[in-house]
Parts: sequence; structure tokens; C-alpha cells
Amino acid sequence: MTEASLSDRLARAITLAGPMPVSQFMAAANAHYYATRDPFGAGGDFVTAPEISQMFGELVGLWCADLWDRAGRPEVAWVELGPGRGTLAADAGRAMAKAGLTPAVHFVETSPMLRAAQAERVPDATWHDGVDTLPGDRPLIVVANEFFDALPIRQLIRRGDGWHERLVACQDTLFLPIAGKPVPLEVLPEPLRDAPAGSVLEIAPAGVGVMAALGRRIAAQGGAMLAVDYGYEGPALGDTLQAVRGHGFANPFEAPGENDLSAHVDFTTLAAAAQANGAAAWGPVTQRDLLGQLGIDQRAAALARAAPERAEALLADRARLMGDMGTLFKALAVTHRDWPVPAGFGA
Repeated sequence: MTEASLSDRLARAITLAGPMPVSQFMAAANAHYYATRDPFGAGGDFVTAPEISQMFGELVGLWCADLWDRAGRPEVAWVELGPGRGTLAADAGRAMAKAGLTPAVHFVETSPMLRAAQAERVPDATWHDGVDTLPGDRPLIVVANEFFDALPIRQLIRRGDGWHERLVACQDTLFLPIAGKPVPLEVLPEPLRDAPAGSVLEIAPAGVGVMAALGRRIAAQGGAMLAVDYGYEGPALGDTLQAVRGHGFANPFEAPGENDLSAHVDFTTLAAAAQANGAAAWGPVTQRDLLGQLGIDQRAAALARAAPERAEALLADRARLMGDMGTLFKALAVTHRDWPVPAGFGA
């Protein structure tokens, strides 16, 4: 018997149990999407910063090594959340090794297909399904590039009679968002409660949960975290749920599991989650400012001198990382309160 498609399974679930929250729909869609393909690069659906240029991963590695050095060179574990193909980890690992940092590598990844790709680039890594099984006996240096944007979000929509949870309904196999039951005002930030009808507020309990857990770990064990993603400093209104396929935008409610679903990250909320659990938070700063302060211009020039035939391509890669992407993407740092101020986040 042929296994039913994800669309058919979701349609059946909605028919039997009623419309489901956007968060449940997004979680199911992305779990299937990442488990069944390698979406990265020109042949996939989108390109991330590590796939644009080795410079990104190398500078992230130097950020980690510099902070580790100034913290006294403790024995640490290096962690990446959602490591993609392992490209960032491989590039960062080379840079860290040149600075004397050769930590055990731990990946938080659930996709068997992506784990296989990561193993080709970082064969000695240890894999985890979640952050709860990460080492508990040493400081953690954690990197999360375009990780939080793919975690499921809740959407609340304002109607004339108040705020409602946005749900996903189904007609045949056509999925569409609708307003569900009212939600209490207490779940909304006070300044936004009287927003006009049609306003959408996004809440990211999954992302907050991950950051809270890592904040507790860093506060207890020492260490730091660098999270880079596209987002904003909230609270703010807006429907940012989007789907990408074949390097173009798609309808997020069409063909679940065949598109990459993501939403903009509220860095203010993530920082508050880390701070509430005993860690310090820095930023956010733009990707452009961070890479500039970490020395992307000097690194591009050095690579161009070593391989003059690549000089033009290196300049194009630098421009891509520092252009529109450099302003849209932001970086948040989290550290143990006794660790130094991380590079790129000083006053």
C-alpha cells in the first residue's frame, strides 16, 4: 500500500479533529521537509551564509576561539543547532584549530539525510535530537545560524471581538488559515492588545523553550552562544510566515512538506528568555556589523592574495554577505555572566 502524502495525512487529521494551530501545521510540514531532502545550495530551495562563502564560517570560528581564549581556554564542547550540510562547522573548525581550539563537536539535528551530509564534513561529531542531551560537564559554545526561524510559531489574529488563535482548516486538500477560538488578553504584550482588526501577532514558544534551556545550561556550566537569523526587535505586529521553494516564494499553506516554512525571529524575546534563566545577552547587531568587526574585509583580501583567480568571486561573496542580507540578518550573543564581552558586541 502506498503511504499517504503529508497533505493527505494533514487533511485527514483536520477532518477528524478540526482545524489545527498554525504551529502544529508548521511543525509537521518542516519535519517532513527536512527529513526528505537536502534543501541547501543552488540546486536546492535556498542558500545560507555558510554556503555563500567559507568566510562566514571561518569568522564564526574565530569569534568562538577569541571568546574561549579570553575566558581562560577552558575545555569546552562546540555545539551547532541545525547544522545544514555541516559546512559552517567544517569552516569554523579549521579557523578554531589555527587558534588552538579543537573541541568535541556536537550537532543538534533530527534529519537522517542531513546527518549523513554532516558526517561527510565533520565525521567525528556527536548527534543529538535536542538540547537536553548535550554535555553537562563543561562549558558549551553554541552556534545557531538560521535555526530559530524554522521552529514552529503560533499566530494570533485580531478581529472585531478580540484576539483569536489562527488555525489551519482544510477543504478537500486545500489548506487555508482561519480565526479560531478567542485567546485571553493576558497572553499578549500590553502595548499591542488594542491593535486594529486584522493585525497578526506571532509567538514562538518552541524557540523560547530552546533558548531558555540553553540559557540555563550556559549559566550553570559556562559558555556562550551566537544566534544569527533574520528577524526584529519586538514586540511587533506582522504576519511573517513564509514559504520558499526553488529560490522563490510560495504559498505557506500549499503543498505542506514540500516548501521550507519560516518566520522572522523576535530577538528581544529570545534575549529575555536567556536572561530570565541566568545568562547575559548581547545585541542584536546586524550581520553586516558583526562580520565587519570580525574582519571580513581582511579575510577576503587574504584569500584573494592566495588565489588571485578567485578575487572577483570573493568580492561578490563578500558583497552578498554584507549587502541586503547583512542588514536583514541579525546576531544575538548569550554568555555566562562571568565570561568576557563577545567580539562584535561591545559598547
